[in-house]
Amino acid sequence: MARIHVTTTINGEPMEFLCEPQQSLLDALRNNLGLTGTKEGCGTGDCGACSITFDGRLTCSCLVLAVEAEGHEIGTIEGMAQGETLHPLQRKFLEMAALQCGICTPGVLIAARALLEKNPDPTETEVRFGLAGNLCRCTGYDKIVRAVMETAAEMRETAS
Repeated sequence: MARIHVTTTINGEPMEFLCEPQQSLLDALRNNLGLTGTKEGCGTGDCGACSITFDGRLTCSCLVLAVEAEGHEIGTIEGMAQGETLHPLQRKFLEMAALQCGICTPGVLIAARALLEKNPDPTETEVRFGLAGNLCRCTGYDKIVRAVMETAAEMRETAS
């Protein structure tokens, strides 16, 4: 089967790759482009481990064909930090031990960033709802929710 050439933007950088017609965007990110931060948890869009942004919209990359990335803007966990400077969410997750095995963490961070970009002052209920598509099998969600809430507060203070 002929491979397909895809031109896209990933984390603000123009990218090109070849993929199989039936290949998922998750597989292309990990296997073709070496962006292994995005994890596969279920392969059916139920766990959120493979969360990315697709034209700014939170999306499970396991449910998108790689060929669909043509001409679109993709955001992955690799684009969250600015060089050596962690995004405030990443820093707060480390400070508050809001992670364990790490499989869900990239997807949770992407979902949390998407939430805070739309709603910089979420309630706890809104955070829980915003992260509802991300399953963590290792721990409860309290530390994750607290880390997102504290990051939101910190980012609001910095913006003032």
